[in-house]
Amino acid sequence: RESGALGVGQTALADDLNDAWARLQWMLQQWERKRWLVFHLVTLSKASTGALSYTVGPAGDFSTGTTANSVRPARLESAFVRQIQNAAPNQVDWPLAVLQSREDYNRIALKSLVSFPSYAFLDTDWPLGRLFVWPVPNSAIYEIHISVLAQLPPRFPLITTVLNLPYEYYSAVLYNLALRLRSKYRLPTFPGDPLPGLAKDSLNVLRGAIVQIALLVMPTGLLSGTS
Repeated sequence: RESGALGVGQTALADDLNDAWARLQWMLQQWERKRWLVFHLVTLSKASTGALSYTVGPAGDFSTGTTANSVRPARLESAFVRQIQNAAPNQVDWPLAVLQSREDYNRIALKSLVSFPSYAFLDTDWPLGRLFVWPVPNSAIYEIHISVLAQLPPRFPLITTVLNLPYEYYSAVLYNLALRLRSKYRLPTFPGDPLPGLAKDSLNVLRGAIVQIALLVMPTGLLSGTS
């Protein structure tokens, strides 16, 4: 009804409901790749085994879930290592610099070097990504932590399942899905049409509620010991 495809008293056909349901899932799957539309970061961890790399994704070494609907993350938001051997109760964390491309990781000459780790790189293979930490941390001494964007529902089979999202998402889902459904029914916008404005405003509300801007950190190579 919000899209204009149905009038008051009309009922959508089963095909219409299934098409809308599929488009809802596609829309949220795109949203969950955007930092400003995801309300939460998930931190995954695993004790180092001395391996050169670890799998990331459904039932991987860094698991994002155990169901077929879980997916590997598209990128690392941050990473750190924690010393766990002889460190209790004061375990110390060290941040890892995130390499954002395979080209940067390929510039490392000795990839099997075992030492104190400094960098993390996520190779976004499918269906499992692969995490590389360099230098390779010693086995059982360090625990590797990575922060990634949380997955947004719906990742469930039934159209009757209630969305479990923060309240500010509901109007954004409604108006933006209605706007996307118009392409299916070949319905254009028109002068004075409120739907595009409502969809845009609802996304702006999400951005304002979710945005988290990290403090600026200068790269070590640019720092100088003199003022």
